[in-house]
Amino acid sequence: MSSAINRRLAPPPPAPVPVSGSDTDSDSDTGSDPHNRHADLSNSIFKSYLDCHQSSSSSTSVGLSKIQSFLASSSSGALSCLICLERIKRPEPTWSCSSLCFAVFHLVCIQSWSRQSCDLHAARAAIRLPISAEKATESAIWNCPKCRSPYTRSQIPRKYLCFCGKLEDPPSDNPWILPHSCGEVCERPLSNNCGHFCLLLCHPGPCPSCPKLVKARCFCGFVEDVRRCGFKDFSCNNHCRRILDCKIHKCTEICHDGSCPPCKARGVYSCQCGKVKEERDCWNRVFRCENPCENLLGCGKHVCERGCHSGDCGDCPLQGKRTCPCGKRLHEGISCDVAVPLCGATCDKMLGCGFHKCPERCHRGPCIETCRTVVMKSCRCGGLKKQVPCYQDLTCDRKCQRMRDCGRHACKRKCCDGDCPPCAEVCGRRLRCKNHKCPAPCHQGSCAPCPLMVTISCACGETHFEVPCGTEMDQKPPRCRKLCPIAPLCRHGSSIKPHKCHYGACPTCKLPCDEEYPCGHKCQLRCHGPRPPPNPEFTLKPKKKKFNHQNECTPGSSCPPCPELGWRSCVGQHLGAERMMVCSDRSMFSCDNLCGNLLLCGNHYCTKTCHALNNQSSSSDRSKISESCEECHLPCQKERQPACQHPCPLPCHSGECPSCKVLIKRSCHCGSLVHAFECIYYNTLSEKEQMTIRSCGGPCHRKLPNCTHLCPETCHPGQCPVPDKCCKKVTVRCKCQTLKKEWVCQDVQAAYRNAGYDPKDISKNQFGLGLLPCNSDCKSKIQAVESVLQLRKSKEIEVETAIEKNAPKRRRRRDRTQEAKQASKLEKLVGTVKRLLLWLTLVAVVIAAMYYGYNGLLWLSDWMNEVDGRRQRRR
Repeated sequence: MSSAINRRLAPPPPAPVPVSGSDTDSDSDTGSDPHNRHADLSNSIFKSYLDCHQSSSSSTSVGLSKIQSFLASSSSGALSCLICLERIKRPEPTWSCSSLCFAVFHLVCIQSWSRQSCDLHAARAAIRLPISAEKATESAIWNCPKCRSPYTRSQIPRKYLCFCGKLEDPPSDNPWILPHSCGEVCERPLSNNCGHFCLLLCHPGPCPSCPKLVKARCFCGFVEDVRRCGFKDFSCNNHCRRILDCKIHKCTEICHDGSCPPCKARGVYSCQCGKVKEERDCWNRVFRCENPCENLLGCGKHVCERGCHSGDCGDCPLQGKRTCPCGKRLHEGISCDVAVPLCGATCDKMLGCGFHKCPERCHRGPCIETCRTVVMKSCRCGGLKKQVPCYQDLTCDRKCQRMRDCGRHACKRKCCDGDCPPCAEVCGRRLRCKNHKCPAPCHQGSCAPCPLMVTISCACGETHFEVPCGTEMDQKPPRCRKLCPIAPLCRHGSSIKPHKCHYGACPTCKLPCDEEYPCGHKCQLRCHGPRPPPNPEFTLKPKKKKFNHQNECTPGSSCPPCPELGWRSCVGQHLGAERMMVCSDRSMFSCDNLCGNLLLCGNHYCTKTCHALNNQSSSSDRSKISESCEECHLPCQKERQPACQHPCPLPCHSGECPSCKVLIKRSCHCGSLVHAFECIYYNTLSEKEQMTIRSCGGPCHRKLPNCTHLCPETCHPGQCPVPDKCCKKVTVRCKCQTLKKEWVCQDVQAAYRNAGYDPKDISKNQFGLGLLPCNSDCKSKIQAVESVLQLRKSKEIEVETAIEKNAPKRRRRRDRTQEAKQASKLEKLVGTVKRLLLWLTLVAVVIAAMYYGYNGLLWLSDWMNEVDGRRQRRR
């Protein structure tokens, strides 16, 4: 295999790129089988590698496809510079990134790009960092426009080298080698530092993995096998069995790369002080509990204040020489359980600010946290000075107006110290690809090129290459020799001859259509079924204008109307009136015969000339001038069942008449209530049921003939029963109405009859009066009452005359004026009331006249409309 790879392959010159779908079809139809021809450049180079790595990993297949895409782009002339977005031609010097992306650029473009990037980086470093401009220039870096890999200033390309870097100024006039390639073996060191070199011809893009056969061990080191050098790291799929970090257990994982995971064997372990025992993993067996140590120190007086720990607690920290809290006075020989006395001097320990000392006397515990010494401070920008406590920071509200490093936006930060942060805005300028905007933070200089790549492939997607974003519209799609994978959409898809992969629409089907019409005939034209749409992204325009022959029918359209001839009857379906017409011509015709169709009423026939019948299906191909049969306007003359006096309101119609819904009024037997019944409901009842439903269900409310009382029975038909036997009580009086008694009404009637009077002639007020005889008591009472009344009247007259005689003239005159005023006020009130009543009467008359006049106009209008309707019906 290595000998086959070492052999130098001279690839044929690049095949011409197809211009349109018709060119590919013409090539496929002429000559020999495409598989017997010379394969393209990428297949000739990758044949051995693809045979070696048929079972390789996904990363290797991705790398090989990336190299193949670079080769396809180079061979087809589709390489474009990301900086200027121009196509890279054969004689133009180039430079390719050797870090990650392996993108190819114009040498002039990358030199200009790198110098501008280095100058901008040096200017930023000189402003931000405390270094000189010369040192900033020396340490400046520039990045690859696509993958942003960093390069130093010394790595700015100055020579035009081939892809492998061995030959300077590679030849551009040799058609048998790849453009910008030396044509020799690559011999670049492979990526895994295995000591081997690339055996491909000088090529763009990354080198593939090493295909050498070497002896290698698995990850755990127990199995040795012969493997490809690029894939010598493998797993034996057995247990690892390496000793773990605990030095006790072995790894139980499947053979793996890297270090073994922590030991997860469970066990009961003690903490460092030995007071707590817990069940833990082996890798976490050393732990500390949360309890304090509390063991006695060496002095025997104090306990250990540390937490859980291992080893001895140590000596007591309070033994030996000790100083006062401020550290100025030394004490010796003091027991550890005795507190050191204070010296009384000033503390003078440095406070947290780092500038001032503690002003208090020697004290125990920490010094004050905040320094409150008043000092003169200036803000960060230097625009404000003020005396404030030492612990307090001083800032002003002045916004910084310096421009940030982008040169487009101001800092706008309050009280800025001069070191303005980088601009946080998004650049947002449109890139040269004209499809995207710069997503980087706002910056000076030109934006980085668009790093996106657009894949240009054939119609089936098997042959493809990548070009920079923005150049896809100027590229030609690659030539593919595989069969077109697009399934035909017409009904002859299974019988069409296959054709090669192409751009544009698939060729039209040349078989007859044979589509069946709804009428039963078949289409005899060439197939005009739908065709798959062309790919809109890479549809190429033909270079030469071809004469388009006018087809019988446009592809993708429906079948034309059926051209067959047949007999068709008139719209009235009359016998003997058929005509010969085209099947697709759906126009209708009428003959000169009468319609004769039975009208909707079922009693008369249509007298119009031949027209479309209503019982036919209303389709879209029916003539617009078709009309229905005439309507019967005669009134209905059928007898209703059950019989009633109301005529049928409908015009002449078929079937039975509807039920009579006219409301008829019937009063109840006593005459106090009026019922409204539907005619059909009332007439279907028997005479007895009619009498029953007419009863209101309340008292009779009719006056008895012989007395003033009402009938006590429920509402009933006919005369009231036994009017002479009224049992109600009546008050009976004498003629002077002094005596009174209660009698039964029938006894009062009998007394009137005995006295020779008819009870019907007695009024209601006089009923029962004078039936009792007056006695002596009645006469004495009448005389006493009359004497009292006469005496009272005589006294009142005497009093009035005495008052009138004794009153003075002035008082009498005043009384007369008051009586006149009262009379005048009363007359005014009466006049006002009369005028108000007069106005109300006039308003009521006007409103009534307007109301009845409006109703009269409405009635007149309805009457005139009715008269006009009758005239029209008569006509």
